[in-house]
Amino acid sequence: MFLFANEYLLAWSAYGIAALGCLLVWFRITRPMWRWLREPLRLIMAVLLLTPTIVDPAKEMFAPAVAITALDLLFKVGNNAWRAVADLALYGLIAFALYALFVGLRFLVERRRPQGRSDSSDDEDPRTLRERLEEDEDDDYRPASRYQTRTEPRL
Repeated sequence: MFLFANEYLLAWSAYGIAALGCLLVWFRITRPMWRWLREPLRLIMAVLLLTPTIVDPAKEMFAPAVAITALDLLFKVGNNAWRAVADLALYGLIAFALYALFVGLRFLVERRRPQGRSDSSDDEDPRTLRERLEEDEDDDYRPASRYQTRTEPRL
């Protein structure tokens, strides 16, 4: 029994590390997306990868719900697929309810933030864009010194 318990913990540890690695890759893939699309996609992937489901109620043994669903449907054995899908749906519902609460709070905070920024409009530069660009062009010109060996292209 001791060896079996260690194998169980070792398998969960390996799966946890692999799932976190997959989440990091998924976060990297979804980085350039629009925020309102990126965050729900990340939440869906986290729920899929991190949801456990019970395999053997007598021994209190758990397994990843996605793996149980895939293996039961692929090999057509056991009746744990529906239990795993139900666990995925339950955890997904809880995660999206918490996400909706977080989005609502963030919306309220962001709605108030621009009102505070409008008071600091005095710090803005009164010059037009053309005036700023002309000044930037004048600043770019520097006489070449005799130590300058590289010429930068001017865009």
